[in-house]
Amino acid sequence: MSHDEDWHMEFDRISAGITDWLDGAGVGDAVVGIEHVGSTAVCGLWAKPIIDLDLVYADSGRLAEVVSALEALGYEDEGELGIAGREAFSYSGKPELMTHHLYACPVGSSELARHRAFRDYLRTHPAAVREYSEVKREAASRSPDDIDAYIEAKSPCIERLWGFIRVGE
Repeated sequence: MSHDEDWHMEFDRISAGITDWLDGAGVGDAVVGIEHVGSTAVCGLWAKPIIDLDLVYADSGRLAEVVSALEALGYEDEGELGIAGREAFSYSGKPELMTHHLYACPVGSSELARHRAFRDYLRTHPAAVREYSEVKREAASRSPDDIDAYIEAKSPCIERLWGFIRVGE
């Protein structure tokens, strides 16, 4: 769907709730911040209405505490799901919140750097946003119920855009 400015407010609401919970659980100091990544973080980019959040933690020795606190909040640790340096979480029973994906990444992880770099590139390159939006719209219309086909259809565009992105710059 077309970009919705409310997505930024929804990110703020979800991340504030998580931050407040972690602070109350005594592990907030283990978290450096929570970043809005993914398509909903880029103004003008067509996106499925799902907020992607990267919870950034500083000390891997405290990850178990953070995971435990998130589980008490209703998130379920799903592990890395094949992507090293990123812990994925699912949830249920949060109808008051917009649909979202929560990941935990350590400071300095390559996955966090990739998320930031792709988001930041798109935020500063309107032509790339237009191109990627069109590819995503077409992929979603061809495969509305097949996430694997949707991802496969947009992958060539993502790979092409990565040719212009320098991670860590």
